[in-house]
Amino acid sequence: MTFYQNLNQFNVQATTSAHIIQNDDEALAIAQNLAEQFKLHAIQRDAERILPFEEVEAFSQSGLWGITIPKQYGGADVSTHTLAKIIALISGADGSLGQIPQNHFYALEVLRNTGSEAQKQTLYAEVLKGARFGNALAEFKTKAAHLKQTIIRKTEQGYIVNGEKFYCTGSIFAHRIPTLVKDENEREFLAFIPRESVGVVIKDDWTGFGQKTTGSGTVKFEDVHVNLEDVIPFDIGFSQPTLIGPFAQIIHAAIETGIARAAFEETLSRVRSARAWIDAGVEHATQDPLTLFELGRIVVDVQATEALLKRAAQSIDEAKPHPTIENIAKASIDVAKVRALSTDVALKASSKLIELAGSRGSQRIDGLDRFWRNARTHTLHDAARWKYFFIANYILNGVLPPRRGTL
Repeated sequence: MTFYQNLNQFNVQATTSAHIIQNDDEALAIAQNLAEQFKLHAIQRDAERILPFEEVEAFSQSGLWGITIPKQYGGADVSTHTLAKIIALISGADGSLGQIPQNHFYALEVLRNTGSEAQKQTLYAEVLKGARFGNALAEFKTKAAHLKQTIIRKTEQGYIVNGEKFYCTGSIFAHRIPTLVKDENEREFLAFIPRESVGVVIKDDWTGFGQKTTGSGTVKFEDVHVNLEDVIPFDIGFSQPTLIGPFAQIIHAAIETGIARAAFEETLSRVRSARAWIDAGVEHATQDPLTLFELGRIVVDVQATEALLKRAAQSIDEAKPHPTIENIAKASIDVAKVRALSTDVALKASSKLIELAGSRGSQRIDGLDRFWRNARTHTLHDAARWKYFFIANYILNGVLPPRRGTL
């Protein structure tokens, strides 16, 4: 485990001038091309835990990290379904690469809802030039997940931040690290802290058995100076009806949907190729009724998840122009539906891949296990069982779901 403080040690390139994507079709085409490139060495990156600096740079310079920026600020402002399809495509190629920008888009959504006009102009412009946002939200030393100990203190020059975060996905690759902090009045803020700030310490200590190359290590803040203009309100994003929660969750659902689709496509490929190595006289897997039964179940599950993903994205976009308590609740429930299902389907599809590939499925050289490991790791992010609870409570009792980042 190594501490790194020098930005150059991570080989994070300064923002230059990323491509500016104009519309949804262009974004999808670029994502498809990148997904094909990212897939080429995905097995090696996973097996050897090679952090994808070059891939992340290509990803952000392609313009895809700026596609949710509103048109009045120069972005494409693509539909939520387009964003979800893009995340699914990249996640299918590499489950780690699909995860890395999740909190980047989350931070942009918080900015859209609670940032000032000046802050939006500054930070949106940085992203359109290729800047990447990581995250420092979660903590592990508190008694409950919602409790935070990272403190922001006002000074004559701005603010000082002290604290420690873990599961800081993408921060190793980031130019800024949006950090959840609280002040002496228990108010919560999101501080967009430049990666190279004095006192920022990143620890590359992520040892998950899945999503191994997301750079989800620890970040420490030791008397870090933060400018006034780099801090935006966070708590008001949930005290009023906003799309911050469902927007964050639909990206997670897209990650799992992409893994499920890719695992299914790999299963089809393996079953079709079985005829090349099954001994003569043995019934081909493509004709075996039990294999066909299992494939049929998987494709129905995957397509159902994709349909729910589309419906949830539409609910978000319908609520976006004029958010209300009612339409935000509906969006949250629709997203909860797909997230609950995608959790199950990603695990089932990736497990069936190994099962139907037979003894070859257990060979690490083929890397088939990475789909299940990535799915299992990601589905631990927040419990699907609570999503089923809130769905039923809404449908049966008319109880609106809580507004928070995990729903």
